[in-house]
Amino acid sequence: MNRQYTIATLGSHSALQILKGAHDEGFHTLAISNRVTERLYRSFAFVDEVIALNDYSEFMTLMEELRRRKVIIVPHGSFVAYLSLDEHKKMSIPYFGNKAVLEWEASRELQREWLSRAGLKLPRQFRSGAEIDRPVIVKLYGAAGGKGYMFIRDAHDFEARAAHLKAAYIIQEYIIGVPLYIHYFYSPLQNKLEIMSMDRRYETNVDSLGRIPAAAQEGMNVDPSYVVVGNQPVSLRESMLAEALHMGDELVRVSKEICGPKGLFGAFCIETIITPDIQFYVMEISARIV
Repeated sequence: MNRQYTIATLGSHSALQILKGAHDEGFHTLAISNRVTERLYRSFAFVDEVIALNDYSEFMTLMEELRRRKVIIVPHGSFVAYLSLDEHKKMSIPYFGNKAVLEWEASRELQREWLSRAGLKLPRQFRSGAEIDRPVIVKLYGAAGGKGYMFIRDAHDFEARAAHLKAAYIIQEYIIGVPLYIHYFYSPLQNKLEIMSMDRRYETNVDSLGRIPAAAQEGMNVDPSYVVVGNQPVSLRESMLAEALHMGDELVRVSKEICGPKGLFGAFCIETIITPDIQFYVMEISARIV
């Protein structure tokens, strides 16, 4: 029965995981790639079909064909990067997830309000460089995969290196701890939230700087960067799982207040930093597979 429907997604980000899972569940699968990645997706047996576009901006021209194919779109991070919020709203085919959540995810201000209303512990945010009294990280709006992140020591460092930035950004307290991404799945049919997995991101060059002794780094003038190149699975201490589940529960609860009764459903993820006193600080939320 599942073969009459096609699970489709953009050929990027988490497409292989999505299409492998859909294939295993008996669905027909479709990758919508660009010309550069077309060969990659055709090389996997669980990808039944590939549509190659010259550019992802052409995606919206496919609506009639995708509707004819009985396509269900499963979004991931690249949908936010390549398609506007308006294009998401105009998508006239079945879409797994609540599109209303995307506005809260896309806006740094709305996202912080959501996290705060859920009672989650958040890093301090500074309105200007003059307020900085501790190490911070400057994040450009829409920074993908950690690009556009800048570690700043103090207000003087900000003035020298970041005050000239023309693009919109936020200034966020730098929390010292270990990063952990927690992946959830909420089913409205069962009213059940599950933790599906956890990982940490493998980032260049910050993950290589620790291999250089501090004394040797002096004078190198190398600024840390946070560009994601991969993921490493993590098993969290069992004593911390209850808090991780509670955070997800609260995010789902508040989503039903801010986005209508459907709220957030399907896959979502929060980026956290865990401090030495075992406190979760939540950096941001991704309201889809990430």
